[in-house]
Amino acid sequence: MKILTVDFETYYSKDFSLTKLTTEEYIRSPQFETIGVAVQLDDGAPEWASGTDEQIAEWLKQFSWDSSITLAHNALFDGAILNWRYGIKPKFWVDTLCMGRAIHGVEVGGSLAALTTRYGLGEKGTEVQNALGKHRADFSAEELSRYGDYCINDVDLTYKLFGTMLRNGFPRAELKLIDLTTRMFTEPTLDLDLTLLEQHLIEVRERKEALLVSCGMENNETLMSNPKFAELLQSLGVVPPRKVSLTTEKETWAFAKNDPEFKELLNHPDERVQAVVAARIGSKSTLEETRTERFIGIAKRGLMPVPLKYYAAHTGRWGGSDNLNLQNLPSRGENRNKLKYSIIAPEGFTLVDCDSAQIEARVLAWLAGQHDLVKAFANKEDVYRKMAARIYGKPEDQVTDAERFIGKTTILGAGYGMGAPKFKDQLLTFGKDVSIEECRRIISTYREANPAIVHLWKQAQSVLTALSQGAVTAFGKDGVLTLVPEEYAVRLPNGLLMRYEDLSGAQDEKGWQYSYKTRRGRTKIYGGKVVENCVQALARIVVGEQMVQISKKHRPVLTVHDAVAALVPDKSAAQSRAYIEECMHTVPEWAAGLPVSCESGMGKSYGEC
Repeated sequence: MKILTVDFETYYSKDFSLTKLTTEEYIRSPQFETIGVAVQLDDGAPEWASGTDEQIAEWLKQFSWDSSITLAHNALFDGAILNWRYGIKPKFWVDTLCMGRAIHGVEVGGSLAALTTRYGLGEKGTEVQNALGKHRADFSAEELSRYGDYCINDVDLTYKLFGTMLRNGFPRAELKLIDLTTRMFTEPTLDLDLTLLEQHLIEVRERKEALLVSCGMENNETLMSNPKFAELLQSLGVVPPRKVSLTTEKETWAFAKNDPEFKELLNHPDERVQAVVAARIGSKSTLEETRTERFIGIAKRGLMPVPLKYYAAHTGRWGGSDNLNLQNLPSRGENRNKLKYSIIAPEGFTLVDCDSAQIEARVLAWLAGQHDLVKAFANKEDVYRKMAARIYGKPEDQVTDAERFIGKTTILGAGYGMGAPKFKDQLLTFGKDVSIEECRRIISTYREANPAIVHLWKQAQSVLTALSQGAVTAFGKDGVLTLVPEEYAVRLPNGLLMRYEDLSGAQDEKGWQYSYKTRRGRTKIYGGKVVENCVQALARIVVGEQMVQISKKHRPVLTVHDAVAALVPDKSAAQSRAYIEECMHTVPEWAAGLPVSCESGMGKSYGEC
């Protein structure tokens, strides 16, 4: 198949740019203007065109987009322009920005300039800096020619970069995931219920004001008193974050607007928590308000593009993009599913959502060789009830719902070495106040019941020692994970590396501690966390391959962690659902013996699923 490499140059100014607007807002804006575009067919000479929208559209028609691979660096941008402005939907998308993130990790620069410099392919120009605030008509012939040369150079570098990364072993299966992720944004199919969203926005604002009044925050007493604010957070099921003061060197509340754990509460799934934290920080809007406002803006402009960042996390998971994180839509509290209900299928179609149920817990048991737990999963036994029965020393049929919940939290939370204090805090977030002594007993019971998982933590700790010393050691199930000491990395079964750049250890009062280099400085790492990273990475590969299987017959339109949502025709919805469930039960060859399961739902809106 032929490859068409494309790059657009567009009008931008201090007030109209991707630093001020989302990609969706920018491209759909009446102010949007194409200055020019360059296209290269395979390794031929790139061509540049500039003109009116009509002239550009006519020029683009000469290329066989519908039978070619289309390549770009940041395909969400160029792909959206191709489709939204010129009605072009290429056969297959490839993105060197995505490939770079997967190959080199999310902690390093992924710009075209950074990657081409890394590979010694040439230098990216700077002509774009001279285009600030200039419409096409403002360019002289000479300036437009230089801009065209700049764009042509970008296209040439992108093509060379793609070939280099492909030859260096980029997994072909991952290319399909890049294509699917790109199309979720560039070829939107989902609609939004504008009436529901506008009513929801009114309700969110009314609830926020009522909550602040009920908490006594209208007179700032609760807002500014650290002890009272801590009590308020606790009443909402949140463990107040703490820190060591740099001035007193004593532990205190971490309630400053720049404290990372406190700022993260702005993204809490409970809008009540969002409201009180936003009020304390001084923000006028909660996350729920701003996200609803963004949904409303999109609904007024057209169909809903799904902006997901391929390989957003260290583990390869997808992440939110374009200021719209669909990975954490609320699922608890009064606001449950309102935004999800606003996402609706187009006429004649139904949404099917399949969740690869308990996938992390299953992968953990399988990777560790905890055979009794693997068997229980494979036999569809209630592993949460079984854990609760062991915790409380009673037959499974006598376990209460409250006890089963503790069993569930234990299975899902204790598998990565969590200690009793953190387990207690986790239970508090669910409104369960359990004594520290009881938490210690529960954690001890879990570890006694799962010795192979505990052994995997110890193996992972040895992995850190081995990688830091340039050595190799055994880790987990044979043939699944291998160490690459020269890269401070673990090689995944798809060939990609999960990196711990510049991994090193140091002695402190708690013993030998390891850390690795990230953009924020150095991040601590320990055996249980390595296990969590590897389990999430393996689960993501499994779900990714399941998504590829689904795409052979149906259009995936959204993925949230371990779930895939697809559009299916109304007339064959039941059969389509059965096919998608079958896909979610398949595993790649390297995962033979991994027990899988899925929970599915179907409806005209995402919330109904």
